[in-house]
Amino acid sequence: MKYIKFGKHIPDPFEDLSTEDLMQMLQDFLLDSGFYSQYYGVREMDPEKTMEQLRQVLLEALEQKGMISDELLEEMVGNPENSKLSEALDRMMQRLADEGYVSIEQPQQGAVSEQRAGQMSHGEGQTKFEITDKALDFLGFRTLKDLLGSLGKSSFGRHDTREMATGVESDGSSRRYEFGDTLNLDVNATLLSAIRRNGLSIPLELDYQDLQVRQCEYQSSCATVLMLDCSHSMILYGEDRFTPAKKVAMALTHLIRTQFPGDTLHMVLFHDSAEEIPLQQLARVKVGPYYTNTREGLRLAQRILSRQRKDMRQIVMITDGKPSALTLEDGRIYKNAFGLDPLVVSETLHEVVRCRRNGILINTFMLASDYGLVNFVQKVTEICRGKAYFTTPYTLGQYLLMDYMRKKVKHIH
Repeated sequence: MKYIKFGKHIPDPFEDLSTEDLMQMLQDFLLDSGFYSQYYGVREMDPEKTMEQLRQVLLEALEQKGMISDELLEEMVGNPENSKLSEALDRMMQRLADEGYVSIEQPQQGAVSEQRAGQMSHGEGQTKFEITDKALDFLGFRTLKDLLGSLGKSSFGRHDTREMATGVESDGSSRRYEFGDTLNLDVNATLLSAIRRNGLSIPLELDYQDLQVRQCEYQSSCATVLMLDCSHSMILYGEDRFTPAKKVAMALTHLIRTQFPGDTLHMVLFHDSAEEIPLQQLARVKVGPYYTNTREGLRLAQRILSRQRKDMRQIVMITDGKPSALTLEDGRIYKNAFGLDPLVVSETLHEVVRCRRNGILINTFMLASDYGLVNFVQKVTEICRGKAYFTTPYTLGQYLLMDYMRKKVKHIH
């Protein structure tokens, strides 16, 4: 005879937490920029994140939210590997992996695929993980949602210009139809034209010259290069400026992909030199090396924009420091971190002039307010007829997103 054995159901204290909630709790850890590195004496962060680190950060986040009782903590202290809290943390990490937010890299020695995420994290700390594109997309969406929520009422749309064209939306006056126009017919104006020509008679005869079409604002696409300063000044002076900048870049990426599908966005990091990185790698980028080679970043951005066949091209530069490095003709890098070096500044401004000649707009978001830096940024803005924002890491996203969504005609042309 077959028997069924029933046991007492022990509810999971964290079963109400979704994977999205877990990702929100882990956001600062996943987007770490090196502010808490061993070089600053706070805590050591490995270049590659491990499952043990993920476990510890998740535990701290649950404690901060007051979701862990004293009984669970006491049990975990007495039996760290087999406690209810330990098993719950294992299940949460496994859920993140099962739903595609993190990918687990097995240890090189003695790893088998049947091991659970929690069991692997209890080993020698060799199990690594990487956040996936799905996680990056989620973090970008959450950041964009938070930033737009702080802006209040706003509207999405494509980039308006001063040109007029025929289309579906009827935002302008009518004009006579020309070959090649979208046949967005203004019926009233067409009939009135025929009446003026032949008088009010039945049947009403329409001629080609009577056709009137409605006009709407001509909307264009834009190619953007986001230049992100990752020199060490972005995490000095007791403030992490690079992580907020990364979050804004991810939000801008999500905004362009969902609301401006005709636009393009490329990412350039500038430090001692400059490099382009895929947008998928943005969340994993950390600060370094040390100096600020703004000129090399502008050069690389121009090469990228020269390949884009868009009506509008712009550079969005986020920085907090003065230009302090310069790539010489022989490839050597000239560095001077003391004051505004005349050679570095003059060569950087010459590159700004080239941007203007190529029809590239530069909008600068400065995370500092020193007198010398303000003067330098004002010169950049004056040369390229762009805009300059002197902001903080806390308001950077609001300024940048509103600037992108509310482009003015006088700044585009």
